[in-house]
Amino acid sequence: MKLILLGAPGAGKGTVAKLLTKIDGSVQISTGDILRSAVAAGTELGKKAEAAMKAGDLVSDDLIMGIMEERLKEDDCKAGYLLDGFPRTIPQAEALKVLLEKMGEKLDFAVEIDVPREVILDRLTTRRTCSDCGAIYNVKSNPPQVEGVCDKCGGAVVQRDDETEEAINNRLNVYNAQTAPLVDFYKNEGMLLSVKATSSDTVIDAIKEKLGQ
Repeated sequence: MKLILLGAPGAGKGTVAKLLTKIDGSVQISTGDILRSAVAAGTELGKKAEAAMKAGDLVSDDLIMGIMEERLKEDDCKAGYLLDGFPRTIPQAEALKVLLEKMGEKLDFAVEIDVPREVILDRLTTRRTCSDCGAIYNVKSNPPQVEGVCDKCGGAVVQRDDETEEAINNRLNVYNAQTAPLVDFYKNEGMLLSVKATSSDTVIDAIKEKLGQ
């Protein structure tokens, strides 16, 4: 399968992508991962991206598209790919369309995981992370055995700065301004599957049904 996964922070895109990879071997691709890989590999584009990030600049769309093209040409993408959190803007979506046409590739569709804002706020504001080993907890559904202490390594379990209610509201506002318009873009292309869901299984079932699996 060849899909784009759209949804606000905390909508569950990463979880859905991991479940989908188990179905047919499609690979999960996120811009963060491919940027880090390109930098680590020391490719020409990776060096340019690293210079931009070190300078505190945003990596340009042209660079991101170049790195995305390199990634999509790798052998593991032949089984299919799941674009997680990419594209983020309309210009990126338009550039991706041109790139895929150039490569002779065709997406199946874009999936919007539509989760109510209050559910996302509840998910992310109750998440806690071990400051030493990175283990993730939830104060409601999966708290550490001793409050504030990691079960695995004994490190401090804390709330990340970007997971306070104020920070999450800000991230959601940025998403609504920049990325939500992509829903209309793919709807107009006749390529949108919108799923209102708070369960990953519901999203997976809707995708499999659309694919005729």
